[in-house]
Amino acid sequence: AWKLTIDFGALGLRRSSAQLVARYSKDDLLGRLVMGVVNFPPRRIGPFVSEVLTLGVPDESGDVVLVVPQQDVPLGGQLF
Repeated sequence: AWKLTIDFGALGLRRSSAQLVARYSKDDLLGRLVMGVVNFPPRRIGPFVSEVLTLGVPDESGDVVLVVPQQDVPLGGQLF
């Protein structure tokens, strides 16, 4: 799993552990817009505390594909 630090604008920086290593390198993720759920309680994953559920959908192999905005949007925008 990758340990991510995600900027949610006015909500601040949040950390997430996400099973993305099969499809995404570190360089693929740097600066990328992602979508996440911030109103779940933090979850301990081993020694790491994940504060955000990073959203993705499994492909036919079960590897996670990120759910992302189709264009630039403000950081921390609410998902409807």
